[in-house]
Amino acid sequence: MDTYCRYILLEKKLYLKDTITVAKELLGCVITKEMPKYTLSARIVETEAYLGNNDPACHAYRKLTNRNRPMFEEGGISYVYFIYGNYYCFNVVTEQKGTGAAVLIRAAEPIEGIDYMRRNRKHPVSDVNLMNGPAKFCMAFGIGRDDNALDLSDDRIKIYRKKKREKFTIAVSPRIGIKEGAELPYRFFIKDNAYVTKHKLNKNIITEIMT
Repeated sequence: MDTYCRYILLEKKLYLKDTITVAKELLGCVITKEMPKYTLSARIVETEAYLGNNDPACHAYRKLTNRNRPMFEEGGISYVYFIYGNYYCFNVVTEQKGTGAAVLIRAAEPIEGIDYMRRNRKHPVSDVNLMNGPAKFCMAFGIGRDDNALDLSDDRIKIYRKKKREKFTIAVSPRIGIKEGAELPYRFFIKDNAYVTKHKLNKNIITEIMT
């Protein structure tokens, strides 16, 4: 990506902050995946926070399992899980080791490697619909089991922030597609961004945070 000179690899210390803070700070960052012959990159526009033992919707709620084990590692690695027998979701593990918290990447705005993303989606879709949902993001980025527990500062998937912080309004709403803990305002997205998940909650924003 030619614009890398304007970006800095996210510092380890950012991932160790509280999960709500990380969920907001990831907005506007660029996530990349290095492939042998090309690079995929996208701007993160929507996230959801999952807070370990304090959150009944979190995979780490109550106990450690083989599935959620990466969530209990120190922040800064990936946590990829399989849902509905057909799709993957990509999360960024947060906080100190043993916490069991993570941020779900819900939607992203494609930047580089868009033709490869379209091929990965397999069905014709517009750029706006390429990654406007967590499963769509994983399909477009070709994310699967092999991308679980990667070091996000030293592996094929990395996250960068702009050297000069971008200004936008963060909108906050309940999370989407869950039953327990659905009322918690742990979903964050860039207000009025066209690449955010299409959902009625986009129009019923609980709060807005200027950044």
